[in-house]
Amino acid sequence: MTGEHAASDFTRGKILSPLVRFMIPVFFSMLIQSLYGAVDLLIVGKFASSVDVSAVATGSQILFTLTNLVASFSMGTTILLGQMIGQGRGKEGGDIIGASLCLFAAVALVFTGVVPLAADALASVMNAPEEAFGETVAYLRICGAGFLFIIAYNLIGSVFRGIGDSKTPLVTVVIASVFNIFGDLLLVAVFKMGTRGAAIATVAAQALSVVISTFLIRRKTLPFTFRREQLRFDGRIIGRVTLLGLPIALQDLLVGVSFLIITAIVNDLGLTASAAIGVAEKVCGFIMLVPSAFMQAMAAFVAQNVGAGRYDRAKRALLYAIGISAALAVVMFAVTFWRGDLLSAVFSNDGEVILASADYLRAYAIDCLLTCFLFCFIGYFNGLGMTRFVMIQGIVGAFCVRVPVSFLMARAEPVSLFRIGLATPCSTLLQIALCFAAFAWAEKKRRGSLA
Repeated sequence: MTGEHAASDFTRGKILSPLVRFMIPVFFSMLIQSLYGAVDLLIVGKFASSVDVSAVATGSQILFTLTNLVASFSMGTTILLGQMIGQGRGKEGGDIIGASLCLFAAVALVFTGVVPLAADALASVMNAPEEAFGETVAYLRICGAGFLFIIAYNLIGSVFRGIGDSKTPLVTVVIASVFNIFGDLLLVAVFKMGTRGAAIATVAAQALSVVISTFLIRRKTLPFTFRREQLRFDGRIIGRVTLLGLPIALQDLLVGVSFLIITAIVNDLGLTASAAIGVAEKVCGFIMLVPSAFMQAMAAFVAQNVGAGRYDRAKRALLYAIGISAALAVVMFAVTFWRGDLLSAVFSNDGEVILASADYLRAYAIDCLLTCFLFCFIGYFNGLGMTRFVMIQGIVGAFCVRVPVSFLMARAEPVSLFRIGLATPCSTLLQIALCFAAFAWAEKKRRGSLA
């Protein structure tokens, strides 16, 4: 793969319009990715039973946590590529790609072997309801066997975002989603395969997406040369990718674990509550899309400007991202807080599940008003390379606030999913305070180095 086409240069010219143009394909990629995950639950909710809804909800939450771990780790590749391009060293991109491919191939083999073997234990840890236990295990085993494709799928996106191309990842996720929808309709709605049909459709869609995306990528022009001999375990590059990506991955893993703990707490309340939180989490994936998209876009945008020494542009990009996210967050808050039942009804026909899910979503509506700050800050700090701080603030919020508050609220009579859900905005408030403190510290340190 060779070419003369240059990567998107975020270090010169306007800030807002390039940032938004870069963010929009990221947003649509994440939107379609959310639809991809939601289609399983939606079609199962319409054409199968509450047992299948609970199984897919619990199983997909586990897989989402593991997938997010890999996607976060691959951010090390995004950041390193962005910094090299910002420094005018984009020709080193081929070495970074080759080393990253080797690293993530090894990770893929580990996950593909471990997840199916650990499916029973994972379902037990999650307190999967007895009625849905077997189906939860089946979902995990089938999807876990396809983890190789999940990792390849995420690495493709990380590489292209690192060179300032957010459109190619959009194409790959569209391919996967289209196949997944047809697969779900065929296996779940027509052949009545329930949970297993949803899992098979997911894996098949990812496999086909990777194959087709690889063909498309070979036809693209890259801002660097990539040769087969660059496909090697380069310890220096792998070390740098790991140094940048591992803290983000650990943070997302432990934050994901905190949400799995909350799911396990709610699963203990019965099948209706289990299905309700699964539905609510799918809705949350949509209402958080704008700040999540800015978080990913900010990392690549800031990384290039940091590489070029343009910290002023990085800070202005942060302010723009927060402003746009905050404006849209008000709309998301209003819809989710007062009409969460309509959003939940998309994924379930069960009246009790819909009402319980809407109750939980009222707490997430409050979090909408806060994540526009938190997620943009996280993207900014990732771009700066302050990934260890990102890890620390995430762990503190998850295990000092979110988990203990959820645990206490689940034991306060009468039990309310709204009160359990309040643990999330409480955690976000603490994390925002830590981000403001870190921002002030980073600015003081930078000014000191210039003095």
